[in-house]
Amino acid sequence: MKLWAKNTDVQKEVEQFTVGNDRELDMYLAPFDVLGSIAHITMLESIGLLSKDDLSTLKKELVKIYGEIEKGEFKIEDGIEDVHSQVEYLLTQRIGEAGKKIHSGRSRNDQVLVDIKQYLRHELKQIVFLAKQLFNTFQKLSEEHKKKLLPGYTHLQIAMPSSFGLWFGAYAESLVDDMELLLAAYKIANKNPLGSAAGYGSSFPLNRTMTTKLLGFGALNYNVVYAQMTRGKSEKVTSMALASVAATLSKFAYDVCLYISQNFGFISFPDHLTTGSSIMPHKKNPDVFELIRAKCNKLQGLPNDLTLLTNNLPSGYFRDMQITKALIIPAFEELNDCLQICNYMLQHITCKEGITRDEKYKYIFSVEVVNNQVLEGVPFREAYKNVGLAIEDGNFEAPETINHTHEGSIGNLCTEEVKAEMEKIIASFDFERIEKAVKDLLK
Repeated sequence: MKLWAKNTDVQKEVEQFTVGNDRELDMYLAPFDVLGSIAHITMLESIGLLSKDDLSTLKKELVKIYGEIEKGEFKIEDGIEDVHSQVEYLLTQRIGEAGKKIHSGRSRNDQVLVDIKQYLRHELKQIVFLAKQLFNTFQKLSEEHKKKLLPGYTHLQIAMPSSFGLWFGAYAESLVDDMELLLAAYKIANKNPLGSAAGYGSSFPLNRTMTTKLLGFGALNYNVVYAQMTRGKSEKVTSMALASVAATLSKFAYDVCLYISQNFGFISFPDHLTTGSSIMPHKKNPDVFELIRAKCNKLQGLPNDLTLLTNNLPSGYFRDMQITKALIIPAFEELNDCLQICNYMLQHITCKEGITRDEKYKYIFSVEVVNNQVLEGVPFREAYKNVGLAIEDGNFEAPETINHTHEGSIGNLCTEEVKAEMEKIIASFDFERIEKAVKDLLK
């Protein structure tokens, strides 16, 4: 079944190529297609295009189909092009003529748009939840290990004292900025395109404000041409947010791979969380973090992939847009997996104590000695020269303590302030309103 079918069958080879793996990908959109249809028919009844009896019959069956999707009993049958056709086919088979009425005032163009936007905000909610979990873990480890010093590096040369508190805390705060981008992507996805039809509106007196409220969207995509233009744009903006989270994970994974190596030896994991070598019995490889790094590096290329797919298209709908699903849907699954396994691994990390007492890290304290002389009244350039000469002469003595007190330093991590920033962003998401809207639709 095809919603656009007339009296001519499409050549089999053409159909196989144009449909591609859309049936498999559309399964991810199935619950959202049903919700969009419930909102649409509720609106159609309000403007006189459906009777109350038809609305009641249609809604009852759509709620039943939604339940089948949740139980894994729904499938897109052979010969049926997509999820939209499958839902309409089931309605027509089960309740007859009323099932043929649900497409009034909409096109597959705005139907797939409303499905994708619901899907994006749903998946972003899961990323937000997992990123917040990882943020909490980073902050917990930061506080737990804040007194353990760690060499800081610039150019991969030992530079100045750092700490595990600073290290973990840096990645916690990085996730705060990532969350800002997730919020921006969520706000763009959380706008209703339904009613834009094929991209130029409808002669029916559709109530688009009503469907916006019914589906829990934060606002409308008002201009019907622009509503269609958000296909691809919404996915690209979302991919930028996912890529930002991935960049944080990738950098952290690189640090872990570096710090776990024997030449550093700053951290370790239990044997059962590392892998071995087929010929070298001593090996403990950080395969989990190497794969996090690789997967997240790939995810950082996603915005470019979507740009190349969409950037040379004029306004209006084109079948090119079908490919966006094949790019964005697996990306969510991959980032979900990376966030979960990273958080799991960090529950078992061991941080070494007394690292900076090793002789080879003595010179990371050179700036401390310079600053101490400046505090005693020596001009900075003279103090710098004094310490440099002491190092050259082999007379440099590292201090036994350091005193960093300003905001965000070793002795003042500002953990609570960073947490407050994260909580402020999280509060800007309106997940509860959407959950209520879905429950109301399914009543």
